[in-house]
Amino acid sequence: MPHLKDPNFNGSVTYLWKHDNEGALGLVINRPSKLMIPDLMDELGITIKEDFLARLQDSSILTGGPVERNKGFILHEAGTEWDYTLAVNDDISLSMSRDILQEIADGGGPSRYLVTLGCAGWDAGQLEQEVSDNVWLTVPANNELLFSTDYDNKAAEAAAILGVSLSQLASLAGHS
Repeated sequence: MPHLKDPNFNGSVTYLWKHDNEGALGLVINRPSKLMIPDLMDELGITIKEDFLARLQDSSILTGGPVERNKGFILHEAGTEWDYTLAVNDDISLSMSRDILQEIADGGGPSRYLVTLGCAGWDAGQLEQEVSDNVWLTVPANNELLFSTDYDNKAAEAAAILGVSLSQLASLAGHS
């Protein structure tokens, strides 16, 4: 919600990839960092094919959240599995292994993906309480929005899925 003051989440769009009785995990999908994918590949000693370098040159690594900031997460369209791939649903998978990055550097890999460093996490019941407290606006996942690189407008586009404008949302909630 627009009134959320936490600097880790103010203005964020967060994709939940796990939510059960133990808590929730997600990735912030609209916070590009200054680190670019070629920089990460270079740090990991992964060589990008010369003819593919231009395509990755402007691709940002996203700041996925305040938890495990040194761990990489690649959210991508389902279909192929790498060394460590978790199926989130029929359409989306999450991989956390070097081999998917190597395949991307070679010009293959998933056609649509996001690379993040870090994730977001909530203890059991914490996210439910925050939603009850009107901290989060929840919308169904949308793959077009998920993989959009229009990071500045993702929050407004997410709210538009519900037919609302973020500028017209109140910070107070009523409960009956």
